[in-house]
This record gives sequence, structure tokens and C-alpha cells, in this order.
Amino acid sequence: MPVLSKKRTLWILVLLSVALIVWLLAPSWLQGFNQNRQEEAQAQREAGLLAGQTSDQQGCLDQALRAFDLCPDSNFVCTVAQGTFLKACWEMAAPSEGFCEGVPEFTEKPTEDAKEWARYTCWEKNIRGEGCRLLLRQQQQLCSASALPNS
Repeated sequence: MPVLSKKRTLWILVLLSVALIVWLLAPSWLQGFNQNRQEEAQAQREAGLLAGQTSDQQGCLDQALRAFDLCPDSNFVCTVAQGTFLKACWEMAAPSEGFCEGVPEFTEKPTEDAKEWARYTCWEKNIRGEGCRLLLRQQQQLCSASALPNS
């Protein structure tokens, strides 16, 4: 059986030490990360509720899309934040005439027509990034729920 070289043994010990440190620190880091996300979500919700008091549905959507477009790299965290803002804003916002005209019905799996609608709507607004389309899915969801009887 081959004997491990001193150099290889040292590397194994270093890797095990790093793994142990990561394992010991991960719970506190994760707890802090989750706490920050919850605080950010609450702040976005409060901002959305406040904005919705003086806006209509279209104004809420426009504001969320503008904020998303200003995010660096249009990342996932920004998309989630603007989605939280948008839903809260719509809770307080006045209806917008024609807001749901031409909006495809929401389905769990987006249809090709819905994908094309979202893609072209984002292009027309000159907003790049998957998050724009995800925010428009929320518009689809709102419009589809509004079309239900007794909604």
C-alpha cells in the first residue's frame, strides 16, 4: 500500500480544515442571509402598498418594470423584490382601464402565445432580462383571476 507523501497529506489536512470551517459557519451565514431576504421582502411589500395608494394597476407595473430595468444584471433577487413590490402595489391600486386587454390567459405552463406576448412586450419597453417576462406573468395571473366570476 503506497504511503502518502507529506505534501499530499498537508493538502488533505488543509482541505479538511476548510471544509470544517465552512460547515461550522454555514448555519450562521445562512440564517443571516435568510433574515436579510425577509427584511428586504417586507420593505418591498411596504413600498408597494404605499405606491399603490396613489397609483393604478398600470402605474404599478410600469414602476416595477422601471426598477427591475435599473437593477445590475437584472438578477433573480431583483426580480423577486420587484415581484413582491408589484403584488403589494396591486392590492391598493385603482383599476386601469384596458389593463387586461390583449393579455393572454394565465396557465401554469406558459403557452407559446404567452411567451411571445411577454417577449415582445419587454422588447417594446426596451427591458432585457428574464425577470421582465416573469413580472408580466404576474400581470397574466392578475388579469386571469380578475376574469373569474365572483372575483
